[in-house]
Amino acid sequence: MDAELILVSPLDGWCAPLAEAPDPVFAEAMLGDGVAIDPSGSVLHAPCDAVVVGVHAARHAISLRAAGGLELLLHIGLETVSLGGEGFEVHVADGQSVRQGERLISFDLDLLAARARSLITPVVLTGAEGFAITRHFTGRAVRAGEPILQLTGGGVASRSLAAIGPQFSRQLRVPLAHGLHARPAGRVADCAKGFAAEVSLGRGGRSVSARSPVALMSLGLRHGDEATLTAAGPDAEAALEAVAALIESGMGEGKPFATSSEPAAAAPSPPLSSGVLRGVTAAPGLAIGRAARLVRREIAVTEAGQGIAHEQAVLSAAVAAVRAEIAEAAAGEVNATRRAILAAHASFAEDPELFAQAERLIGEGKSGAFAWRAAVNGFAEALRSLGDPRMAERVDDLLDLERRVLVALTGEVDVGPQIAEGSILLADDLLPSQLMGLEAGRIAGLCTARGGPTSHVAILAAAMGAPALVAAGPGVLAIPDGAPLILDADAGLMSVGPDAKALEAAQLRLATRADRRAAAQAVAAEPAVTRDGVGVPVLANIGSVADARAAAAAGADGSGLLRTEFLFLDRDTAPDEDEQAAQYRAVLEELQGRPVVIRLLDVGGDKAAPYLPQTDEENPALGVRGVRLLLRRPQLLQAQLRAILRAADAGPCSIMVPMVARLGELRAVRAALEEAARDLGAGALPELGVMIETPAAAMIAGQLAAEAGFFSIGTNDLTQYGLAMDRGEPELAAEVDGLDPAVLGLIAASCQGAASYGRPVSVCGGLAADPAAVPILLGLGAQRLSMIAGAVPETKAQIRGLDLAACRAHAAEALRQPDREAVRALADAFRNGAC
Repeated sequence: MDAELILVSPLDGWCAPLAEAPDPVFAEAMLGDGVAIDPSGSVLHAPCDAVVVGVHAARHAISLRAAGGLELLLHIGLETVSLGGEGFEVHVADGQSVRQGERLISFDLDLLAARARSLITPVVLTGAEGFAITRHFTGRAVRAGEPILQLTGGGVASRSLAAIGPQFSRQLRVPLAHGLHARPAGRVADCAKGFAAEVSLGRGGRSVSARSPVALMSLGLRHGDEATLTAAGPDAEAALEAVAALIESGMGEGKPFATSSEPAAAAPSPPLSSGVLRGVTAAPGLAIGRAARLVRREIAVTEAGQGIAHEQAVLSAAVAAVRAEIAEAAAGEVNATRRAILAAHASFAEDPELFAQAERLIGEGKSGAFAWRAAVNGFAEALRSLGDPRMAERVDDLLDLERRVLVALTGEVDVGPQIAEGSILLADDLLPSQLMGLEAGRIAGLCTARGGPTSHVAILAAAMGAPALVAAGPGVLAIPDGAPLILDADAGLMSVGPDAKALEAAQLRLATRADRRAAAQAVAAEPAVTRDGVGVPVLANIGSVADARAAAAAGADGSGLLRTEFLFLDRDTAPDEDEQAAQYRAVLEELQGRPVVIRLLDVGGDKAAPYLPQTDEENPALGVRGVRLLLRRPQLLQAQLRAILRAADAGPCSIMVPMVARLGELRAVRAALEEAARDLGAGALPELGVMIETPAAAMIAGQLAAEAGFFSIGTNDLTQYGLAMDRGEPELAAEVDGLDPAVLGLIAASCQGAASYGRPVSVCGGLAADPAAVPILLGLGAQRLSMIAGAVPETKAQIRGLDLAACRAHAAEALRQPDREAVRALADAFRNGAC
C-alpha cells in the first residue's frame, strides 16, 4: 500500500492554486505541480523533513530533497533573483538535514513588496516520480505548519545518465544574467523531458540530470560560467542541440559576455610582458625573481561506479589513508603554523556530513572518486555562498583534501611543483599543501590572481618569510614563464618586465635590507633604548611553546601577547585545567624569566570552537566573542584562570582581557580571578589588564585605567571596528590602515586615559611592527611594542635611532593629517630625516 505524505505550509499567508501564479513557468507547471502562497509572514520554514540540496546564490530560493527522492523548490516571490540577495537571510547550508518547521530563510517582506514583481511564493514538486498529489489544500488562509499538499506513493530511484546508444557532448557558456536559477532551470528541464535521451549538465567534475530543475540549480552556474552538456540515447543529438540552443538563447535573460577590453575570467588573456599589477598584501617584503607559473593539474575521475560495496570500501580506505598521512605529517611538524593548518585539514577529513554525502552519491551508482569530488564541491560552494571572506578562504583547505583523497583513490602520482630556486610563484590560487610542499627558501615570493589576506596560504607565506600578494586579478595569469618581476608586497605592487634602472634600485633596496637585518640580528638581545635614554621593551606575539622558543632566539624581551586559542581550536573538546596549566608553564619556562602577557581565550567571530556551539549571528565580528563569551560560560573562564594561577610560579606573567567594551566586564573577570585565587589558596595575583580593541574601550579609557593594571592596544581589530571595514575583505584590505587619523585618535585617547593613572600601554597589533608607525606609536604614549618574532631585531634597531621628544611632535602632526595617505607620506618624510 502506498504511503501518505503531508506537506505543510512553509509560510503564513493565502494558499492558492499554482495556476494563479503570475508567471508561466510556474503557472504552467513547467517546474512541476504544487501551490502558490501569498505570504503574510516573513520566515520560510521547512514543509517536511528533508535535506537541503541547494540555496540559490541570490538567497531567494531553496531546493530540498525529502524521503523517497521527492524534490521540492520553495521560491520566495517572483523575479526576486534580481535583488542579488538583498533582503534575505539564510539559516541553513547545503547538505544540511532539516526537520519540518525549521527556519530556512528570513526575508524583508516590505522590501520585497516594494521591489519584487510579486510576493507570490511557489512551493513546487520538481522531482516527484513515484508520487501522486491526491489533494491541494488551496483557496484558504494558512498558517506555517498547516497542510497544503497531500501525496501518496513511495518514490522511485532517480534516473541516471544512460550510456546506451549514441552519446554526444559539447561545451557551452551560460549567458543568463542571473545564472541558472529557478525559472530558466524549469524551462531547461521541460525541454529535456521532451526527449527519450538522457541529458546531463555538469561542471567541475559534477554532472546532474537536465530533467531535474533542483539538480540544475544546485550546480550554481552563473553568468559566464562554462558547462558541459551531454546526451545519450536514441535521439541524443537532437536533445543536445535543443537544450543547448535553449540555454544559449538566454531565455529572455541574456546578458552580453565581457568584451575584449574587459576580458571574462574564462577567456585567455594576451601575454603581459610589462606593466604593474596591484594586489592585497598577504605577507610583507620585497623580492626580485623570474615568473614561475603554477598550473594545478586536474585529476580525471570516472562517473560510473563498480558496485556500491566496492566503491564505499575504496573511498573509506582512501580517506583513512589520507587521515593517517595528515596525522603523521602533523606529528613530525615543529612549525606551529603548519601544524595548525594540518589540524584543520584533519578535521575536514573526519567530517561525517562530507562522507555521508559521498556515500549517498555512491548509492546512486557513482564511483567513489566522482562522489567524493561532488561532495567536496557541494560543501565548497556552500562556504563560498555565505558571503564571509574568511569562510570562502577555507574552500582552499577543502579542495586540498579533495585532491589528497583523489590521489589515494586513483593511484596517480601527485608530483609537486617544479619551481626553480629564487622564482616568484604565480598562480590563480594556491592550495596550502602546494606551498607546504616547497622547500624552505625555495621561492623568493608569490602572487595569486585570487585568494585573501587571511587564507592559510597567506599565513604560510608569512611564516616562510616570503613576500606575498593575493587578489591581484587575472593579469597574473597572463604573465609568461620566466618574465622578470619585482614583487613589492609592502606597497601591494608587482612590476612585470621592469627596466634596468628599476631592477638596480630594487637590488639596492634588497642589499640594504639584508645588511640592516644582519646588523640588527647581531645585537637583538640588547635592550632598545632611544637616543634620549628611554628604554622600550620589544616583545613577541606568540601562540605556542615553539613560538616562545623562536621569540627568545629573536631577542624578544618577553611576550606581550600569548594567544591561548592555540590550546582550544581544532579539537573536539576544551582542554582541561591540567593541560592548560602545563602548557602555560612550558611557555613561561621557555622564556626564562622574561614577562609574558597571557590573553584570555578569544574565540567567536572568525575563530570557532565546535564544542562551544553558538547561535547563528548576522555579524559574528560584533557577536558573542572574547570576554562576552567567557562571561556567558563561567566554568570555561574559571578553568583558564585557575590554570594560569597554577603556572604563575614558573615566571612573571599577567592576564589580559580581550574585547572589552564596558567597565563591568573587567570587574566581572577580576571577581572571577579573585574567586579562583581563593579556591587555590594563591597569594599575590597576576596583574589584570585590558586589551583595547573596540572604540568603546578607547572612549572610556580613563574609567578602565582606574581599575586595569595595564593596556594593550590591538590595532588590527581597533582599526576594523573604528573604520567599520572588515579586515578580511580583499576589496577593502588596502584601505584598512591603522595609520588612518581616526584610528590614531583612538590610540591617542587610550594612551591619555592610561597616563591619567600611570598605567603602562603596549601595542600588540600589526601596527607595532610597521616601521612607519613605530615613531608615531611611541609619540602617542605607547611604552612597549609586541609583534611577530621575526620583526623584533629590526624594530629594536629602529628604536635605538629615535628621539622620543621628536616622536611626540611627529605624532601630534600625524593626528592633524586629513587621511591615511597623508599620514604615510609624513611618516616617510620623518624616517628620511625631512621633518
